[in-house]
Amino acid sequence: MDGIAGSVHEMVCRLINLIYPDDCRVCGTALREVSRIPVCTSCRQEPSAFTPEFFCATCRTPFLNRFPLDENGQCGICREGVQGFDAVYCFGSHEGTLRTLIHLLKYEGVEPVAPLLADYIAQVVPREELYDAVVPMPLHWVRRWSRGFNQAERIAKELARRWNVPMTNAVRRVKSTAPQAGLTNAERRMNVRAAFAPQHKGSLAGKRVLLVDDVLTTGATASACARALKKAGAVHVALAVAARRDRRASVWEVAHHNDPAYSGSIASPGVGTQREL
Repeated sequence: MDGIAGSVHEMVCRLINLIYPDDCRVCGTALREVSRIPVCTSCRQEPSAFTPEFFCATCRTPFLNRFPLDENGQCGICREGVQGFDAVYCFGSHEGTLRTLIHLLKYEGVEPVAPLLADYIAQVVPREELYDAVVPMPLHWVRRWSRGFNQAERIAKELARRWNVPMTNAVRRVKSTAPQAGLTNAERRMNVRAAFAPQHKGSLAGKRVLLVDDVLTTGATASACARALKKAGAVHVALAVAARRDRRASVWEVAHHNDPAYSGSIASPGVGTQREL
């Protein structure tokens, strides 16, 4: 019966694809199975965990070498206590298939991608780290209205369901900020200052919170949101994201674009100016 059922399923898939043809948004091959995600099985299994050789033990910022890290593996920003969160868990690099999947959810409204991104995140959040609440990164109401949904909320809801932990919108975005692109780290932190506020002070008193978002760049926005969560009483805030933008190559290129000795490759450990992302 299993063989017959499998053959029937394959025939139905072929018939549907014949009537409603579609190609994988990543590799371009014709889809041979029925799925609410326009990405083939092979491409959905392609993304792998982001494993830079040098990164901050707290915020997971990747570096070209270990020069910016102290003996505890922390970067300068975390040593100074500027970050509002206590830990970061990131699945992959914001490129290739993973980037395409995030864009399908975020910009094309393919909401069935959310459980897949939740799968990726669940792989990197240590299960021994227990949380009392899962909180999605909030959108300003104007952005949410224009997009129609909050992609972080879709991912957070799936994680909360799997781990049997309540999801709560404990903070709100009270300020619509200018785009962060092109700003320095200090300017990014200033741009999002006071952008978030707790819904109710004390609502997270004594709780460990997992803040969920789709993409992490420098962490300025997440840090501001984490501080609002702590104003609500959270004692520990960890950030979990599907992807992180790896800006190491671009930073090195900008810093050395006038250097005739620069060959265009990322610096080897211990060579050249050390730059933080």
